[in-house]
Order: sequence, then C-alpha cells, then structure tokens
Amino acid sequence: MKITIEWTYKTKNGAETVFRSEELSPAHALTIAEDIEKTGRAKNMTLIDEHDSTWMMKELKKYIKEIETEPHNVRVYFDGGFDIQTSSSGLGIVIYYEQNGKSYRLRRNAPASGLTSNNEAEYAALHLGVVELDLLNVHHQTVQFIGDSQVVINQMNGEWPAYERDLADWADRIDGKLKDLGITAEYELVPRKLNAEADRLASQALNRVDITGQIELQ
Repeated sequence: MKITIEWTYKTKNGAETVFRSEELSPAHALTIAEDIEKTGRAKNMTLIDEHDSTWMMKELKKYIKEIETEPHNVRVYFDGGFDIQTSSSGLGIVIYYEQNGKSYRLRRNAPASGLTSNNEAEYAALHLGVVELDLLNVHHQTVQFIGDSQVVINQMNGEWPAYERDLADWADRIDGKLKDLGITAEYELVPRKLNAEADRLASQALNRVDITGQIELQ
C-alpha cells in the first residue's frame, strides 16, 4: 500500500495553502504526518491510499503494527527461458520481503512444458511468482514485479495490447489471481543485467537444476 498525505498549511498571518506529498510507504507516511502535526501549522490532514480511501492516523498505526508480522515491502523478480530445439522452458523467481523487522530473500525455479515461446515462458514465470506470494500469505498490499521482458511488462501495464490468445490468457489468469489476493501490482522493466538472479535461475531450470531456498538477509 502507498499513502499520500494532503494537508492545509496556515501561516502566522492566516494565509493558507494546500500541500500534497508524493506516494509513501505507510510507515514513512505516518512518520512524516506526525512531524507535520507537531508544527502546529497544519489542519485538515488527510491520509489517502492508492484506492482513494482515507485513513485516520490511528487506523494507519494499527495497520502498520498488523503487517509487521506478515510479509511486506515485497519485490518479485521474474524471468523465463525457452529452448526452441527442445521446446522446453525454465522459470525463475526471486522474492525480497520484510517480516517481523527482518529482511528475506526467496529463490525458486521450475521447469515447464507445453509452452510455445519465450514470451509465454516469461508470463509463466510471472505467474509462478504470484503463486509463491499466495504461499507466503502476501495479500492486500502493493507489490513490485520486476522483469526484463518488454512484452510482459508493457502488456501487464496496459501499455501494449495482448493480441496473442496464449499471452492474453496468461495475463487474465495473473490479473485474476492478484485480484483474489487483493494485491495491487506495480510493474518495472529493467535491463537483463539487473535481473541476473532470476535469469540464472531460469537457465538452471532449463538444465534441470532445481533451486529452492530462503535466507535471512543481514
């Protein structure tokens, strides 16, 4: 979830103007909002999430306390590979998240069959990431999905249409799963070198090297 703070600032001589912050994480927004209140110059402060719902400060405090015990600040890196000679695919995902004041990294890959292109393998990798979020009990928050596939990122962003039926079906399946989990997806396109972990996992899956693991980051 992202929070925007909106408030009216009043000067000593009574002049007023309205300020609006950028989107902030809930904890960051709460810290800023409390600091603004201490000035004694703010009124009509409103905390607004990305769904245009408003929050009271005490409600946001309760929410922050609750999510500390659940995975949050989640980023999912995904990559899919397709071997045209064998018609086999490899999927790789890396998930970074925080829970109970600690940071974690989860890595997983999987071979896949029945796919027909690299683009479909990329979609299958993204879907694998969403399934893993369900297993981690990630829900009702904003999650970043990061990959190097222009096709997948731009189609999931709605910037490109999905004319191919197979790809459109994957997109619909992923959107449906995200809706069920209450997850708001933010998609980011990165160069392949910034997606090296997921790329390596996908290549290992193509070579039938199974990788599954989770560690706490120091």
